[in-house]
Amino acid sequence: MTALHPTPTTTERATGLHAGDPLADAVVAELDLLGAPAQRALDVGLRGGLASLHEPAPEAVAALLRQLESTPPGVDPLMAHRGDVVSLSVPPLWFGLCSITGTLAHTYASPAVAGRLVRAGSPAVMAPRRLAGTGVWARQTMRPGGLLRGAPGYLATVQLRLLHARIRLTAFEREGGAAEGGASAWNTFARRRTPTGQDDLARTWLGLTLVSFRALAAVGIEIDPDEEHSLYRYWSYVAHLLGLDETLYGNVLDHTDAERLRALLDARTAAPDDNSRALTTAMVDAQARAMAGAPGAVLSEEHLRYLIHSVLRQSFGDETADLLGVPVPAATHLMPLIGKLNRQSRYWQTFSPASSGEARRRALDGPGPELIAAVLPVGTATGHRSREAERSGAPAA
Repeated sequence: MTALHPTPTTTERATGLHAGDPLADAVVAELDLLGAPAQRALDVGLRGGLASLHEPAPEAVAALLRQLESTPPGVDPLMAHRGDVVSLSVPPLWFGLCSITGTLAHTYASPAVAGRLVRAGSPAVMAPRRLAGTGVWARQTMRPGGLLRGAPGYLATVQLRLLHARIRLTAFEREGGAAEGGASAWNTFARRRTPTGQDDLARTWLGLTLVSFRALAAVGIEIDPDEEHSLYRYWSYVAHLLGLDETLYGNVLDHTDAERLRALLDARTAAPDDNSRALTTAMVDAQARAMAGAPGAVLSEEHLRYLIHSVLRQSFGDETADLLGVPVPAATHLMPLIGKLNRQSRYWQTFSPASSGEARRRALDGPGPELIAAVLPVGTATGHRSREAERSGAPAA
């Protein structure tokens, strides 16, 4: 049986805030100590709530369930019923090509995360699984009702949180902390930047908010300030379920706030390394291959790889893209055409009589459909729904 590390006290929690997630860490340790009864209490509580248990839950399980069932400030009770309406408005092709690839590239840019993932398996072998897992978790989390108690997105998010805690406990034990025992051993471990700590979790959270929509903007899919606020309100609840420290996300209300958080994390993260580049290359290849081979696909693997490289370079900037090993695509007029086409589609999708004249001019000042069709049948592709993004799994981080 795995040895139980001590549950951190209030003081210890404050000390280790940047390292891990005390509530989830304590649950994983409690599951190892108590076994099946604690696991049953957790499973029943996640689906029906703490009040649905017929017997008192173990201490750590009960504490986690109380936190999950609390409502963070500013959360609209109807929000979980509606889902992430902003992200769901993105056509599936572009969500997979921009949002998922951008999210994973942002995760891989951390050499600490990249090193752990490379040690876990070959990048080329693992890439399709991580793409599918990230895509499915995102879709489960965003769809209407997905974050209601016991729903697939709610369960998958908490399972991801506990997976991160398991990785931290394994690392603690590998370093001999469990053998040494005591609160001092856990405190020493918690003061360091542990695997899947708060910084890494925040990168994942930014990946599906800021990074995702920066990547989408590269292909002409942009959102207005009201949509930004809606996006971050929804994802503040996801952060709550993930166990992200509220001091990191609580004041993030739009892209400008998110950029400040991203700069803070980047300042504390080393530059991408060989592992980062290997994972990014494998991810791009796997995504292009999967999307080109999907039923009804009209874009070749070569075209898709070009688009992904273009999106990553525009959304991350040349310096970071170079460090990630993203090549500079041959200069063509394809990206401007795609951007104008998507701005046209977005305008009519969100059209109202109150739409500004400037927004209408920018949307409609584009190429005619016959010119776009002559270059690439992108319009047909935007209607294709990637099946890979609907398969089950968990994100890479």
